[in-house]
Amino acid sequence: MTESTYRIQGNTGEWEVVIGLEVHAQVTSKSKLFSGAATEFGAEPNSQVSLIDSAMPGMLPVVNRECVRQAVRTGLAINAQINKWSRFDRKNYFYADLPQGYQISQLYHPIVGEGAIEVTQNEKDPDSPTRTIGIERIHIEQDAGKLMHDQHPTMSYVDLNRCGVALMEIVSKPDMRSPSEAGAYVKKLRSILRYVGSCDGNMEQGSMRADVNVSVRRPGEEFGTRTETKNVNSIRFLQQVVEYEAQRQVDVIESGGEVVQETRLFDANKGETRPMRSKEDAHDYRYFPDPDLLPLELDDEFVAECLASLPELPDAKRARYENELGLSAYNAAVITAEHETADWFEALLAQGVAKQGKAEAEVAKQSANWLMSELFGALNKLGKSLDESPVSPAQGAELLALVADGTISGSIAKQVFEIMLETGQGAEAIVEEKGLKQTNDTGAIKAEIAKIIAANQDKVAEYKSGKDKLFGFFVGQTMKAMQGKANPQVVNDLLKKALT
Repeated sequence: MTESTYRIQGNTGEWEVVIGLEVHAQVTSKSKLFSGAATEFGAEPNSQVSLIDSAMPGMLPVVNRECVRQAVRTGLAINAQINKWSRFDRKNYFYADLPQGYQISQLYHPIVGEGAIEVTQNEKDPDSPTRTIGIERIHIEQDAGKLMHDQHPTMSYVDLNRCGVALMEIVSKPDMRSPSEAGAYVKKLRSILRYVGSCDGNMEQGSMRADVNVSVRRPGEEFGTRTETKNVNSIRFLQQVVEYEAQRQVDVIESGGEVVQETRLFDANKGETRPMRSKEDAHDYRYFPDPDLLPLELDDEFVAECLASLPELPDAKRARYENELGLSAYNAAVITAEHETADWFEALLAQGVAKQGKAEAEVAKQSANWLMSELFGALNKLGKSLDESPVSPAQGAELLALVADGTISGSIAKQVFEIMLETGQGAEAIVEEKGLKQTNDTGAIKAEIAKIIAANQDKVAEYKSGKDKLFGFFVGQTMKAMQGKANPQVVNDLLKKALT
């Protein structure tokens, strides 16, 4: 069964899952949506709270232009409709970490309308199906604070540092049909946000989290009753929510019950969802236009500036890597998945072109293969991320240039790379210091080959009788005798002559 036909097997037949996601992404901004208070993560509780955030009487909100700009840039990045007229609404409810007694949001007139994201379910498979997931809207709103239940044995404390932080709520259409598809959607959305720079995408810190809407139906029938699981902060947890909730709903229906429209929470330790409260409708919050804020009116020049500020986005970059640089679909997909990886690769490529004096396409495959096999493998063993790499793009390009011009062999390059990781030295300095330059001295190589052939007459006879695989044995023995410094191509050529 493919992911595109993901089904829940019930006692009475097959069921299809329908998934929609509301992703809350914290806007990259040094100050909050309606105040000048800071937004830095990890600050002391209640150290980043203005009079507006704490709802002191007479304090009026002022819209942060940068937050509006980032929302528009995000909308443009997903080819969405930008609404040049939008409005803020008050969503009224009481909660201990919301001093105002209402949240300023956008219900009726959001800043961004419909858009779409292309999602590939399996990046490792070039033939994996691509799905278009619709975006219904993006609106901007202020976050609430945080209740801290573990600071006192009988009381809960309130931290208002997050209160008023700007969020983009990115609402998908109910277009996803499997846990992995939902996971791929969030990965792609996160990648776009990070390329644009409108959100850091750090799910562990809560700057990106998802409300997961799940319902089940018989394949092709009308949508069923959905539940919403709040504040899921990892892709793995999101997929677990879909799996658990879909199976739970099927069990409820098949046992004669009805799915209740409600808000639920996910227990990561048990891998289960549990009821939180009955699902409210918009009228329960008594939405009305915020009287303290004028509508947002955007002019063409502002939108054009936002569009011009966008970088090359992952889909366009991936296509360029494949079509212009000749990278495989898999390599291009992996390198463009995160903008930090793409930036590192492009720095490596630019340095490599400069050092080797060759065209980009000639250097690109060598650079991509080394980055994905050697550097990624080494960093994985060290438990380091790419931005913590002991080897810089310039140093990586220096190493690859030494291989390309024949100064060192591929096997010697691996030894040099290990020393680079340990010491931070450049490749040229290590090769010079250790005396690792590759030799093209045919006389020295011929002398070693003669010794090896004389010592292995039985294998020479076998090779001449048709056992061609023994050629690798002679190559290995020669390279060993030359301490890995012989030019492999010269060794191959001289061995073929000697053995015939």
